[in-house]
Amino acid sequence: MSVRYPRPLRPGDRVGVTSPSSGVAQALRARLDAGIRTVESRGYEVVVGNCMDGEGHVSAPANERAAELMAMLTDPDIRAVVPPWGGETAIDLIPLLDWDRIRAAEPTWVVGFSDMSTIITPLTLMTGTATIHGNNLMDTPYRAPEGLATWLDIVAAPAGHEFTQTPPNRYRSKGWDDYQNQPGISEFTLDTPGRWTRLDAEGEVEVEGRLIGGCIEVLSNLAGTPYLDPSALGELIVYVEAAEDQAFTICRNLHGMRLAGFFDQAKAILVGRTRAPGAATLSQHEAVLDALRPLNVPIIADVECGHVPPYLPIVNGARGRVVHTATRSELIQTLT
Repeated sequence: MSVRYPRPLRPGDRVGVTSPSSGVAQALRARLDAGIRTVESRGYEVVVGNCMDGEGHVSAPANERAAELMAMLTDPDIRAVVPPWGGETAIDLIPLLDWDRIRAAEPTWVVGFSDMSTIITPLTLMTGTATIHGNNLMDTPYRAPEGLATWLDIVAAPAGHEFTQTPPNRYRSKGWDDYQNQPGISEFTLDTPGRWTRLDAEGEVEVEGRLIGGCIEVLSNLAGTPYLDPSALGELIVYVEAAEDQAFTICRNLHGMRLAGFFDQAKAILVGRTRAPGAATLSQHEAVLDALRPLNVPIIADVECGHVPPYLPIVNGARGRVVHTATRSELIQTLT
């Protein structure tokens, strides 16, 4: 598969905001506004769609959410699309999207994580368009710690650009910031030391491959379908992360994804740091090993690609190189 990269954004370009999954409650609209102002501060015009209601678990009926997302993806004046955050059931959009029209349109950057994996990972696999697994709009006001990028940095980068991210070796151990009372908060509280952890063995890792992955809880429901077939990408670095499900559920989901062939071309697995609960006889790390050790590839856990701040954006479809030694951890991505 030849990966298509959207052209880099320039001041004056338009960024679409829509909620393919969950919208934003009125009490949190001030945080949404702070995210919009952060995007506007880069010189972009922000276009907010109609599918933004946060009173239920989805922002609008599925057909309306699909139509609004399709309109933004095929509008040549909208150069990037970002949701406020994820949600629960974006899977209901999958059969409603016109994948041929998206494939025929000029590529548009699409950003997000959590339930947005349901959209962005199939978007890359079905159309060849690179997407960004990274901070959503509600997270965008945070300043990236030294060594990490934000989606705003990536969408402005030219094709062929290479960038390296290194972990800050600290993370937020509990909870989320109070957006209702602190809607403009822009500094992460990173209160706990933590490094990347090799799970499968000891020793140094240096491996290359195309990057693909996302949230385990939502991608596992697409495993074995045409929407989650990475075979055309060649050798892979696969990243996965658990949002909140208990270790036994994550273990079963990863077994199912492996049996469906999602990891067949993996040269390494990156696993996001998680606060999801373990069980008395199975930790989250053990759940990963139970399911993925048979692959006989390096498995590196506690990477900043999940629901625990800070955020290390990953470009689905990009060429990646992972280096992990006793003294150095880094992910190099090249937009080719």
